Amino acid sequence: MFIDYVTLLLINMVCGLFVLAHFAFYGLDAPQGEPRRWWTAFGVTGLVALVGGFHMVFTWPLPGPYNSAFGEMSVLFGAVYLGLGLALLANVSLAPIGVYAFFAGLAAVVLGARIIDLGMTQSPNLSGIGFIATGLGGMLLCLVLRLRSSKMARTIFAVLLVIAALIWSLTGYMALWGHMHPESFGKWKPATLQAAPPPRE
Repeated sequence: MFIDYVTLLLINMVCGLFVLAHFAFYGLDAPQGEPRRWWTAFGVTGLVALVGGFHMVFTWPLPGPYNSAFGEMSVLFGAVYLGLGLALLANVSLAPIGVYAFFAGLAAVVLGARIIDLGMTQSPNLSGIGFIATGLGGMLLCLVLRLRSSKMARTIFAVLLVIAALIWSLTGYMALWGHMHPESFGKWKPATLQAAPPPRE
């Protein structure tokens, strides 16, 4: 039985998408220095995504291509968020991270289309649309940074992110609910306990 912590990555992504939507709507055009207070939320999201994603990429705990789909995308997602957090902390331009986010987002859009094409996951259409919506958010970040004074641009961007977050909320929280079932991970034991001899009477 494999260790499935995709729920952690999904719920972390939900948190991050809502944070970015809130930042885009309320914080992006705030007075000089005000956006800096958002760096911790971006940094925490990025750190969780990077650590979990890198572990998945290097250890492949999931069946086959799911490690690439969720692990590699989590690394890219985490890199964008950690970059945003550090840029806000240092009070430097967010534009370079926006360029990085464009190509990371493009990868998510391609992956979402491929998931739908192959019928991967238990809900391929929902997962595929989730990846596509999240990827479009990444691709549009650079444009929104340039149009930060436009409330309409920021609103459209925030709505897109909220839609993506709601999709992943449905997937992540339902999966978390299912993981608590005794027939799921309820009887799982780590390798050290699986190999241990039965206790003496």
